[in-house]
Amino acid sequence: MASEPPCAPGSPEAPDKGKKTVSQQCEVQPPLVHSGDIEHLPQKLPRAALVRGYGRFHLSIVEARQAQLLSRLDPLEVGKRSLPSEKHPMPEEKFWGDQESLSKIPFKIMKGHSHIVSSCNFCVDDTKLLSGSYDCTVKLWDAVDGSVIRDFEHRPNAPVLECSVTADSKRIIAASYDKAVRAWDLETGKLLWKINHETFIASCKLSPDGKYVVSALDVDRGICITDAENATTVSHIKNHHSRSLTACCFDPDSQKVASVSLDKSIKIWDITSQATLLTITKAHSSAISNCCFTFSGHFLCTSSWDKTLKIWNVHTGEFRNRGACVTLMRGHEGSVSSCHFARDTSFLVSGGLDRTVAIWDVGEGYRKLSLKGHSDWVTDVAISNDKKRVLSSSKDRTMRLWNIEEIDQIPLVIKYKKALGSKVKQCEVCDRPFSIYESDIFSETVTKCVFCRMDAKDLSAEASSSSGGEAHWQGSAARPQMTDGHWAC
Repeated sequence: MASEPPCAPGSPEAPDKGKKTVSQQCEVQPPLVHSGDIEHLPQKLPRAALVRGYGRFHLSIVEARQAQLLSRLDPLEVGKRSLPSEKHPMPEEKFWGDQESLSKIPFKIMKGHSHIVSSCNFCVDDTKLLSGSYDCTVKLWDAVDGSVIRDFEHRPNAPVLECSVTADSKRIIAASYDKAVRAWDLETGKLLWKINHETFIASCKLSPDGKYVVSALDVDRGICITDAENATTVSHIKNHHSRSLTACCFDPDSQKVASVSLDKSIKIWDITSQATLLTITKAHSSAISNCCFTFSGHFLCTSSWDKTLKIWNVHTGEFRNRGACVTLMRGHEGSVSSCHFARDTSFLVSGGLDRTVAIWDVGEGYRKLSLKGHSDWVTDVAISNDKKRVLSSSKDRTMRLWNIEEIDQIPLVIKYKKALGSKVKQCEVCDRPFSIYESDIFSETVTKCVFCRMDAKDLSAEASSSSGGEAHWQGSAARPQMTDGHWAC
């Protein structure tokens, strides 16, 4: 067991003063162990470090060599070489100069960290970028020219595992391997507070409304919800999972917290009722690495070491295991590390150990494009609010900003759509465009997108349940459990 820190969980601490310099403090490196030892870790080792730093992205040597060979044959691969500017001048968009002719996806490489970049975010109306790194720094970047605007002071004494920002971009937080969560004012760079936990932190997120911070804790396998204003503890749920947590996130209304774990399960906790609303056991065949809500809050995407992504209905716990979403289960050649929905849920982005960033059409579940260029595993991904750019961070110590505004005009994307025989229709409920296969015998009768169809099915199920007179949702103890995607009593 790790030694107890000076501050109890939930207690705010003033900015550090009179201590050693950052260069002297920042010597902590995440421990590396063999994958076979992960079940028998000594208590003093940070399991969160292993979750993010090794096991979560495990890929066999054979698969790694195969991925390397396949990447050489992929016409979309973005290598390190760029074409001479005189052959392809881009005076109107000089920032997007790092591109290859075959990929047709302009990108910019952001260099400034000296170790693994573990987390990345868009902020300030997509004009700024936020990153956290194992070099013990949290940086703010200019999204236009790629320069570093600020290194946040009173920085962590250990590698930064994750950083998060409020929807209004007023406040940021970062969790690090020194068992602390720190909060800064984004505009001034001032350290607002610091919380020390008794155990390692696997993940941390700010609620969209900026009122709460949730931390996924390692040793006690629980979540801690903190008031973001005064750093006091709102809830501390221990033994929430049967094994260490890997990630957590708020829903768009800032009222529910989803958490995933090495135990392959998903849990959704309600802040108001202080109860577990939904538990899905054996959601994946291996540990779940990350999770994210759609902006409607009706669906949750999970990524896993089993190389798959799954989309769940959070009201029923149902997994869409038919039709288009089956494709999401075979998109990466290695463990999937991260996932993120576009604001209108029209597409999903994921990153993984295979060093690629995959862009998925959510409605039909097919992979539109695989962005290649990182030389090591992709640790995190983010999408700008205007859906024109994708941000990725990597173990290769860089971030890449991809301009996907004209992705649908790429010849290979058009060719792939035609091969699928898909056509675009407009949803009669939400007015969003969605794709449907022309070969589908029901293509002419389908008038709603996949999410509106699932919502309609959900309402129908609730109506039939109400008519039966049974109250299944009045308490966490009465709520049904999911096993392998099926209800169990």
